[in-house]
Amino acid sequence: MGQRPNLQKPGASPLERIALSSILVHLVFSTKNREPWIRPAMESELFAYGTTVFKNAGCPTLAMDGMADHIHVLLNLARVKSIAEIVEELKTSTSKWIKTKGADFRGFHWQAGYGAFSVSQSKVADVVGYIQAQKEHHRGRSFQDEFRGLLERHKIAFDERYVWD
Repeated sequence: MGQRPNLQKPGASPLERIALSSILVHLVFSTKNREPWIRPAMESELFAYGTTVFKNAGCPTLAMDGMADHIHVLLNLARVKSIAEIVEELKTSTSKWIKTKGADFRGFHWQAGYGAFSVSQSKVADVVGYIQAQKEHHRGRSFQDEFRGLLERHKIAFDERYVWD
């Protein structure tokens, strides 16, 4: 019998050890008070910037899109990061970036919270399609109705008083 390969970096901490994982997360969050800050002219640049932020955090994105008042992201969560950490990285970095777009954007802020929903590998194509179809399905549906539906579909109890900011 051959020897097992050493899959650890020399001196690696337990968090740095090689692990096999696929934790797919559908993130959803809005601008503060659902203000329409995300202009069509900046969308592609914002989504490219956000994709880079996630890539640098070790969380490759499978899809990112949204509307003037919110975004959706499907990503593969790095095994050494928490959802809260990567959302904070994205919100902080993109907020600073958006504010460089001119004086009109000085008041930009993301909402304090976010939704994070687990996604099965077998549903990736469906979620990617859902994210890429944001413009179409928001013709007749508000962000609030969409978000309520996601919370209900994922059986997440919520209190309206604490969801919107």
